Amino acid sequence: MVYLVIILSLAIAALGAVGLISPDRLVRFAKLVQTRGGLYAAGAFRLVLGLALLLAAVSSKAPEVLRVLGVVLIIAGLATPLLGVERSRKLIAWWAGLGSGFVRAWGCIALAIGLLLVYAVAPW
Repeated sequence: MVYLVIILSLAIAALGAVGLISPDRLVRFAKLVQTRGGLYAAGAFRLVLGLALLLAAVSSKAPEVLRVLGVVLIIAGLATPLLGVERSRKLIAWWAGLGSGFVRAWGCIALAIGLLLVYAVAPW
């Protein structure tokens, strides 16, 4: 499970790096999720990461934090498809409309969270 968390966390960090370097690309990626299938994929990603965090928390450097984050991600994963395509379009349009600085800030947050998760579960 640790290696699954590392792989998924590096994917989050990579998306964050993309948002930091090229906010327009991150917005285009976010728009890919604006379909029913995209919402299901995003929800599944959150569910898998949440479950992996719960299972990897036992041997991690921050077990309580990873357990809480795992539960939050599982709830978010279950709720994501309930958001609906139209509401996700409005949310992403609002998010993108706040400007590249705002998107870069979210990219920085995603990069930091991804790398912190890798650090928390890495056996080295």
